[in-house]
Amino acid sequence: MKERTSVKEHAHTRNAGIDLLRGLSILLVVLHHIGLRIPLKKTSLAAVLPTKVMSAINFNGYEAVFIFFVISGFLITSNALHRDGALSRIDLRAFYARRFSRIAPCLLLLVAVLSGLHLLGVSDYVISREGQSLPRAIVAALGFHLNWYEGMTGYLPGNWDVLWSLSIEEVFYLGFPLVCLLTRRTWVLVPMLIVLALSLPWTRAALADNEIWQEKAYLPGMAAIATGVLAALLAWRWKSVPRGVTWALGALGAISLYLVMFEGKLLWPVMHNGYMLVLTFSAGCLVLASAWARSNAAAARGLGWLRSWGRLSYEIYLTHMFVVFGVLRIWKATGGDFTYGYLWYLPALPLCWLLGKGIERYVSTPSERWLRRRMLIQPHGAGAMVQVAPL
Repeated sequence: MKERTSVKEHAHTRNAGIDLLRGLSILLVVLHHIGLRIPLKKTSLAAVLPTKVMSAINFNGYEAVFIFFVISGFLITSNALHRDGALSRIDLRAFYARRFSRIAPCLLLLVAVLSGLHLLGVSDYVISREGQSLPRAIVAALGFHLNWYEGMTGYLPGNWDVLWSLSIEEVFYLGFPLVCLLTRRTWVLVPMLIVLALSLPWTRAALADNEIWQEKAYLPGMAAIATGVLAALLAWRWKSVPRGVTWALGALGAISLYLVMFEGKLLWPVMHNGYMLVLTFSAGCLVLASAWARSNAAAARGLGWLRSWGRLSYEIYLTHMFVVFGVLRIWKATGGDFTYGYLWYLPALPLCWLLGKGIERYVSTPSERWLRRRMLIQPHGAGAMVQVAPL
């Protein structure tokens, strides 16, 4: 029992840095969606904060999603390696069962609620764009192609729109274990991953004639995920590295991330879509530094609230637009004054966390446990059953 506890504690400590990065990412997504409607540059903060700081706060939500992609590739690969010992030995049934039990309950609930709000004609939730319909949106959301549907027909209402990135991740979850089982050898898989990871600038540039599809297409997102998979394979191959290497990776990742988020106007004329490669590279460096760090406790001290955002990132991501639209309605009802618009961020952020926490406590966790108890059970011997331990 002591050994099992110590392993859990060690894993928990090692994940602190990744939780922080996830927390930062989901916070940037929420700030982006508020900022699109109440931009800080229109408030009185414009007289106090530099323009690039306000832009970094409000307009890095898209980039934050690509950080999520890198983290997702890293965590899924790391968990598979720790559980099965090698990617060539992935248990397909258990892999899909874990992914389904984690994703499906919240997703199905969200689609049901959004469908009801659409049928009731609630403003901000009605699908009214020409060429779009509720049945088709449901099929797209549950059929892993809402990103493609928006690329072909235009943006859906905000709560539906956030599901574009989930479509990319779901296709990754479907294909990743199959590719691992088919390639069988890491030396075969790694060159494919490197090519995919480096393709990001070119796959984005090739889609420049459709702005929405360029943002939401499968290949750019898969390139970011491939970066995370490569980072996980490196961390698995070299379980530890000198402290100096860890610090150098962390510093390089942090500097690169700063350049993308604060100096994007300088990078774009020089690199164009290549700046996204800098972004995924920075995220890859940071997750590797976190994996190799002997302890993230010092870095995480005082940032428990941000780690909490990271642990609730899935729930907050799916539900935060309910809070954004609600706060926006109240703001408009009180006059919609931009001068002190930044004050509306103050209730919005904790409300997003509270809603995510409620969903995690009463929907995600109990549903996931219930599904795993039933799906991760395999026959063992004659008439006996043995339960596979969940993550």
